[in-house]
Amino acid sequence: MSVKTGALQGLKVIDLSRVLGGPYCTQAIADHGATVIKLEPPAGDETRGWGPPFVGETASYFEGVNRNKQGIVVDLTREEGREIVLQLLADADVLIENFKPGTLERWNMGYQQVLKARFPKLIHCSISGFGPDGPLGGLPGYDAVIQAMTGLMSVNGEAGAGPLRVGLPIVDMVTGLNAFAGILLALHERALSGLGQSIDIALYDCGVSLLHPHLPNYFGSGKTPVRTGNAHPNIAPYDSYRTGSEPIFLAVGNDRQFLKLCTHLGAPHLAADARFIDNRTRCAHRTELKEALEALLVAHECASLAAALIREGVPCGPVQGVDDVARHPHTLHREMVVEMGAYRGTGTPIKLSRTPATYRLRPPALGADTIAVLDSLGIDRETQAKLIAAGVVKAR
Repeated sequence: MSVKTGALQGLKVIDLSRVLGGPYCTQAIADHGATVIKLEPPAGDETRGWGPPFVGETASYFEGVNRNKQGIVVDLTREEGREIVLQLLADADVLIENFKPGTLERWNMGYQQVLKARFPKLIHCSISGFGPDGPLGGLPGYDAVIQAMTGLMSVNGEAGAGPLRVGLPIVDMVTGLNAFAGILLALHERALSGLGQSIDIALYDCGVSLLHPHLPNYFGSGKTPVRTGNAHPNIAPYDSYRTGSEPIFLAVGNDRQFLKLCTHLGAPHLAADARFIDNRTRCAHRTELKEALEALLVAHECASLAAALIREGVPCGPVQGVDDVARHPHTLHREMVVEMGAYRGTGTPIKLSRTPATYRLRPPALGADTIAVLDSLGIDRETQAKLIAAGVVKAR
């Protein structure tokens, strides 16, 4: 097993994206061995300032999604800056960007107009809020706005309370994963055809795609889904429940698991109760079921109960905080915490047996690799000095 290579070794990716969706995608690509060159404007990716907390001058937010990348600063509003991008694309495999639709075209770098003919093997991935056309085409989109507009907030929160944003940028991250999948699909197809293509990934589409099971439920019933708190709209018991200490989350997906739960709690008769005999009846009597279970659960301490139940085949777990997760023995065993010197980050969940991910570079300081990348393009130091003096590029 090699520790210096990855499944995407040899791939060159030019990353013009910023904030989260694109950088989340390119960090995954970089973790698996690709060379990723991240271009930032002179002011830097705005998430460098999205703190506190900060690590030195840089927000932890930026640090979380930009490791394993070379960082350069290029002003793409300048023709000289765009020429540097074109030089980088000469031997690149992938270009990823999340500019407002039409920006590359305005810069005379549109995929269909310029890049497709000039770089026929190039895979171009565009991430945008709503896509390039349609009633909302070309409009800006941020995660929370998309959560609101695609119905995610409408089904998140306690029953009787108002819509609630999911407490993490789930649309941005799923958009990054869909971009990752799209790029891998295009790379596979290129191996057959020899040709690149353009990939259109919209936050809006990704938000809509997350509406399972609520959208299928709506298609099937015609009823608008409502907020159910932690409870699942299709399964019971599937909710958080009070115990003698912290809450426990039970995710009981079938009758066999329900019988095991009831037996462990000393109440096997509940599994034979006509109100709880199968999932359909349990869903119809949720309130009575929760009352009956919590009357039993209150005699148990959460951690020990969860440990015993899950080993008996009942899916469950304590409701933990982020601090608990960061130091949990299984988190560490699964290598989900990465440490490189003072850097700590989230590990990749994608585990390959023969070509695993590697963690090689800390997130770059602004312009840290500008000189090295310009050197690799054969741009002489005198020209580099002129570009720096003119503000076209910035080096640290």
